[in-house]
Amino acid sequence: MSTLAPLRLLREPSNASEGNQSNATVGASGGWCQGLDIPNELFLALGLVSLVENLLVVAAILKNRNLHSPTYYFICCLAVSDMLVSISNLAEMLFMLLLEHGVLVMRPSIVRHMDSVIDMLICSSVVSSLSFLGVIAVDRYITIFYALRYHSIMTLQRAVVTMASVWLASTVSSTVLITYYRSNTILLCLIGFFLFMLVLMLVLYIHMFALARHHLHSISSQQKPPTAHRGGSLKGAVTLTILLGVFFICWGPFFFHLILIVTCPTNPFCTCFFSYFNLFLILIICNSVIDPLIYAFRSQELRRTLREVVTCSW
Repeated sequence: MSTLAPLRLLREPSNASEGNQSNATVGASGGWCQGLDIPNELFLALGLVSLVENLLVVAAILKNRNLHSPTYYFICCLAVSDMLVSISNLAEMLFMLLLEHGVLVMRPSIVRHMDSVIDMLICSSVVSSLSFLGVIAVDRYITIFYALRYHSIMTLQRAVVTMASVWLASTVSSTVLITYYRSNTILLCLIGFFLFMLVLMLVLYIHMFALARHHLHSISSQQKPPTAHRGGSLKGAVTLTILLGVFFICWGPFFFHLILIVTCPTNPFCTCFFSYFNLFLILIICNSVIDPLIYAFRSQELRRTLREVVTCSW
């Protein structure tokens, strides 16, 4: 699969010459450094599946008034971020195929503008996905440890402000990334943001599982045991932990790829890793496919609403 600039530079570092990369790749190993030849049809199929799945999740949350809460609004925003991944992938795929087959003829300046728009969608989806996973983790943390004050802490107004801030920050940061994509400083900022959010979520989840039983026991001792609420909260924590694991597996190789671009762009073993860039893209799209399945199977209310949406029981 061909990629557009500046994503092309994420595949091949700009400070490594073609000759150095080729020699380094050959010198590192024989066969496994040649990468994977992933058909365009696979990118297209995964993008379509992800788009349909996330549309269903958004439709289910909008349809069911019981799901009109800050937690599900954040999950809805995460689904929209996954949709951005699918839409940008499909747009890039169709754009490249039309250009390669001569069906679409454009001036170079227009092609560059299209590159920027598509890449901004991709970068925005990366930042927003990370951000909303962090926001959902914080929301779940408040639900578990401040259950009695949750509705006063996480009000609808604060949820709206949070969502608007994330989308604004994602748009601004993606614009900066596209504008200064040749700078290693920008890549380091993106890597740092990924690591920060990962550490934040890990700390929150470890704290949740380490102290949840003690906290819930203290609530029970106050003669106010919200049994259903507690069970739902812990189940939600497990769900989001699975989401975090899936996100790390799917996005980790891509960010490790960025780290290698900054630290060892001409090292033979690093260039071998670069040759698997298409695999990292597939993993990213798989993340968008897996997320809705986790929501549907672990949330009974959402699963029921999804069935109604699929069967058009409006």
